[in-house]
Amino acid sequence: DLNTNAPVTGPKVDSMSNIREPDMAFAEAVKKAGGKTLDLCYQCGTCTASCPSGRRTAFRTRQLIRKAQLGLKDDILGSDELWMCTTCYSCVERCPRDVEIVDIILLMRNMAVQKGYMAEAHKKIGASLMKVGATVPFGDDMRKLRADMGLPANPPTTAGNEKAMEDFRKIMRRTGFDKLLGGN
Repeated sequence: DLNTNAPVTGPKVDSMSNIREPDMAFAEAVKKAGGKTLDLCYQCGTCTASCPSGRRTAFRTRQLIRKAQLGLKDDILGSDELWMCTTCYSCVERCPRDVEIVDIILLMRNMAVQKGYMAEAHKKIGASLMKVGATVPFGDDMRKLRADMGLPANPPTTAGNEKAMEDFRKIMRRTGFDKLLGGN
């Protein structure tokens, strides 16, 4: 169940030993939401070794999956690491146990968003989506480039169709997507 009502307040720590208390209901919620292969991971590290994001950042796929297995919800939902996955699927293609790593990460991102967490970069992409109907900004420079190439200034997408764009925005508002972005 993705709708756990417990607030995310930070890791539960035993004051005497600095040990975090697992929330196994979180691990079960991940599995129930579609992450059924979570328990197949035996921490071989193939995912982390094949991760292009991990080569350039502190992102360690294996650690994120292990925290999910251990039910360390508070360590995951508010973490920057949760948003460092580029969803390239290199880890999934190489996993010897066929763990659906990217799907599990996306499920946990959904859980984080439900608790009010979203990376700023993802909010900016969402704002562009709401503004122009595309995740890549589309402005006058792109229109000029298209015209110079002999193409219509606006592509045959929501960017070129005001009715489609308004319908799209209406859907985004009805689903609450605009509120996830802070109302932008």
